[in-house]
Amino acid sequence: MRIVDKVVATLVVLLGAGTVLQAQFAIQNSGTAADLRGIDTVDGKVAWASGTNGTVLRTVDGGEHWLTCATPAGAEKLDFRGVQAFDAKTAIVMSSGKGDLSRLYKTTDGCATWALLLKNSDPDGFFDAFWLNAIYGEGMLLGDPVRGQFTVLKTVDGGVTWKRDQSKSLKLNGVSLAAFAASNSSIGRASRGEGDTRGPGIDFFPGFVTGGKGGPFLIERWEGRSRSKVRFSEGRSAGMFLTPGWNRRAIPLASGADSTGAFALALRYTGSPCSDCGFGTYWHLVVVGGDYTKPDERTGTAAASFTDGGWTWTAADTPPHGYRSAVAYDAGAKMWITVGPNGTDVSTDDGKNWSALKPDVARGEAADADRNWNALSLPFAVGPKGRIGKRTTKNREQGTGIREQDSREQGTFGGGGFGLLVVKVP
Repeated sequence: MRIVDKVVATLVVLLGAGTVLQAQFAIQNSGTAADLRGIDTVDGKVAWASGTNGTVLRTVDGGEHWLTCATPAGAEKLDFRGVQAFDAKTAIVMSSGKGDLSRLYKTTDGCATWALLLKNSDPDGFFDAFWLNAIYGEGMLLGDPVRGQFTVLKTVDGGVTWKRDQSKSLKLNGVSLAAFAASNSSIGRASRGEGDTRGPGIDFFPGFVTGGKGGPFLIERWEGRSRSKVRFSEGRSAGMFLTPGWNRRAIPLASGADSTGAFALALRYTGSPCSDCGFGTYWHLVVVGGDYTKPDERTGTAAASFTDGGWTWTAADTPPHGYRSAVAYDAGAKMWITVGPNGTDVSTDDGKNWSALKPDVARGEAADADRNWNALSLPFAVGPKGRIGKRTTKNREQGTGIREQDSREQGTFGGGGFGLLVVKVP
């Protein structure tokens, strides 16, 4: 959907008792004034960011230095709203815009050169989000509906070739729906947790969240080598499975207008999969959104699916304090983090209740330090005017001074105390 989300923030986290942890979104020098809308980190050291005016940035040292990449030829005016990082040399960026302004570019030499992977050939099309599985090469690209049907392109060779999914189950059938190009988060993915029998990696799944007048939905199709292929059928015996197809499941979020719905989907690993138990038994899903024209309206801004991988959803008992455009799970802190234009919220009970994080002006924090980030890929966040923040931790223990370390995607928050994330505004 054609929106521009501009958001900038700080996070405060509560941990157990014992050690005092100060966790800080330290603002880094990006070297650009572009509005940054995409961020993806490999391991907390290697990360790629993207934004307006064909801007792509790369770091290999945790953000100590950000390199401004060469702009792909002909992309000087493109809005790169999504990026996927594979390693220090390899990344794919997605631009969003009407018609052929929606594209995918790939680099394999650390962004010295770029190859055009895909250019939207439909004059009415608009790319919203994409994701590729680094192990198997499976991937999906989501675009706004064209001629009454969602645009879903699929690849099985790492993005070399793409084929449009013509499934009838992607048709809108008169319902007004769309996706949001807010933070490349309409398609869910998550890092595998410890104990996963398949080993480390990133799982995405063929599923996406929507908005619009027709209401927010998860539209999902479980299949492929990187996930369980089957889904139990409603109204049939336990031994019968649904043939893989696109299933539409309602999400209790804000609805009724083009500006409302689900903006971001994230997953948490809950246990090792089995061959016949289905995808939903080992992932917990959280969705955030709301109405981006009413950033202070908190009703209908978060929901979660606890046990069945998106088949059923429950609205948050205590929702975030306004519209939210991105959400992420910090496994180390056992905490969900969501950001939006008017602030930041966290949940320590899997999305049932959310608490606002407010800056402490007495500690020298900026009064607006909790707001206006565009996207998250922990420990990084990005926002307008080249804003990049990285969350770090400082352990303060009596008699031991201060020990500082990076907070990685899987989290480095330990034993206890109070954690405070501070944005230093230059």
